[in-house]
Amino acid sequence: MFGRKPKTLQEGAYVFASKSDGQYNNVIVGVVSGIDGNKIGVSGLVINMAGLKNKVLQGKAGPRSDEILKNPTPENCILGFVYRTEHDTFNDTLDINENKVIELSEKSFYVLDGWIRESLPELLNNVLSLPEGAERDQAKRVLKQRMDTLYDKNLKQNLYSVCRSLKVLN
Repeated sequence: MFGRKPKTLQEGAYVFASKSDGQYNNVIVGVVSGIDGNKIGVSGLVINMAGLKNKVLQGKAGPRSDEILKNPTPENCILGFVYRTEHDTFNDTLDINENKVIELSEKSFYVLDGWIRESLPELLNNVLSLPEGAERDQAKRVLKQRMDTLYDKNLKQNLYSVCRSLKVLN
C-alpha cells in the first residue's frame, strides 16, 4: 500500500528507511537530497518508537509489536506511531545495501510525516493510557478536535481508520 521498492532512486524522491538503534530499528522518512553510488543523502525525520519499545520491554505487547520494531515497514509503522514517539531532524546519508530503503509516494510520505508533525502519537497515547473517566473523555475531545482541523485528507482518513480500529472514539 505505502511503499515501492526503489528501482533507481532520484533526487527529490520520497523514501522510508529503517536504521538500527541497538536491539530495534528507528524509522526515517524523508526526501532524497543526493545520490553517490550506494549512498543516498536524506533530509527528513528520524523517529524512535519509544512508547512501543517500552511496551515490549514491559512484556505488555505481543510478537507483532516486536516485529514492527525489528522490521518496520511503511504499512506497519503506523501501529508503532500509536504510542509515544521521539523524533528529530535527519540530514545524513544512508547506504542502501545496509539500510532497508523503500521509495514512497508523495501521498504516503505526507501521511507518515504529518502523523509525527501533528503530534498524533501523543494525542492517541493520552487516550489509550488514561483510565475511563473525565480525563480520558477530555483526551478524546482533544483528539477529535485535532482530527477535525487536519487539512490533509489522506492523513485525516488514515487517522480515522486507526481510531476506529482502536475503538478510541466510541
